[in-house]
Amino acid sequence: MLAAVRAASIGDLFAEIPEEVRRREPLALPAGLSEAEVVAELRRLAGKDVPATQLVSFLGAGVYDHYVPAAVDAVVSRGEFLTAYTPYQPERSQGVLQTIFEFQTAVCELTGMDVSNASMYDGSTALAEASILAGVQTRRGQVVLSAGVHPEYRQVLATESAGYGPRPRTVGVRTGAATDLDALAAAVGDDTAAVVVQQPNFFGALEDLPAVAELAHAAGALFIVVADPVSLGVLEAPGRLGADIVVGEGQALGNAMNFGGPGVGYMAVTTKLMRRIPGRLVGETVDLEGRRGYVLTLQTREQHIRREKATSNICSNHALNALATLVYLSWLGKDGLPQLGLHCARKAAYLRERLLALPGVAAFTAGTVVREFAVRLPRPAADVVEALVPQGYLAGVAVSRFAGLFAGLVPGGEDAGDAALDDVLLLAVTEKRTRAEIDAFVAALGDLLASGEVGDE
Repeated sequence: MLAAVRAASIGDLFAEIPEEVRRREPLALPAGLSEAEVVAELRRLAGKDVPATQLVSFLGAGVYDHYVPAAVDAVVSRGEFLTAYTPYQPERSQGVLQTIFEFQTAVCELTGMDVSNASMYDGSTALAEASILAGVQTRRGQVVLSAGVHPEYRQVLATESAGYGPRPRTVGVRTGAATDLDALAAAVGDDTAAVVVQQPNFFGALEDLPAVAELAHAAGALFIVVADPVSLGVLEAPGRLGADIVVGEGQALGNAMNFGGPGVGYMAVTTKLMRRIPGRLVGETVDLEGRRGYVLTLQTREQHIRREKATSNICSNHALNALATLVYLSWLGKDGLPQLGLHCARKAAYLRERLLALPGVAAFTAGTVVREFAVRLPRPAADVVEALVPQGYLAGVAVSRFAGLFAGLVPGGEDAGDAALDDVLLLAVTEKRTRAEIDAFVAALGDLLASGEVGDE
């Protein structure tokens, strides 16, 4: 081998590495183990971890602990789906193409939009893609979005726009956590490509979509809604309320939490914007013998067209996650999704009522909530979350982890700075939480707050 590469010795292969950084002695590695010993050691290490599924979880903020039926894993684990790549050859890929087409159809039915693609990484990058689309369509240079849009989505949008796309401008939320419509109207101008709100927003508050749509369209801008798909079982579809683009994250539909990923983003648009949608579109057609078939109808990616004409360079094919979403929606059916949304809404309302009865706990999110809401605690929320883990609870998300991304954008933020959110806890309630679990959690939290063992007043 050395002769083949014309090297006299092993040392010659590493000649470009400076002498002073080369290791001269062998690594102090332990003796090798048998397969059985390795498995035993891995199990010992794994035993130190406590999976989220073994705790009573009220975590949310974009990833949710919904029940995933066995049918989902049974289908997505099939080899023809699990190992499938992009279906470039329709004659070999009818099964995958059909699932993508049906996923697109489901997204359109949920959102009330005309056309959907199936090539988004997750909700945050879907929003970034929608912003770029709006900029190209309107030839304007700014996107105005609410602070109620997920802070990590806003970070991704800022990163993407730094190199390409309209610049984001964020306006705050008012008391109760819904978007300040007066501030939104003041921020929209002649250079606004799109106005963006989330429904329900990051804090669980419901936004006035028709009012925002009217505001955006009056300025000649597009209206983008970041929509939670579970809530669409009980809320009116954004497409029927004036949305031009609807994006979101589909993890809650049939995908486990998986340590935060992978997810499955979605994007749906009006027919007018169809040719600017990034990624791929699967269409239905017939072959020469009149049989139904599916093909990649539109692919505006740089792999297929000139780079300067491509709509996106960061979209990808999350077809397996999209398939899980499709199986889950089929399993629920048209009656099941509204029932799921109602279960979550009723349990969230019950938990909030119980929490607000505790001394020192106050509402942050006002009005009706679907699954998620925020409260203010008499103690630092991060300390409360940490203290309740040993008791078997994931109490929610301390909003202080997003410190800096809400500065001056929430009530009290101008005076208190990042500390304005130190006491804010964001909780999500899915259909998995029982009344007994909720009651026990509230009791544990009440005892913890009364003990004074966490944080300072």
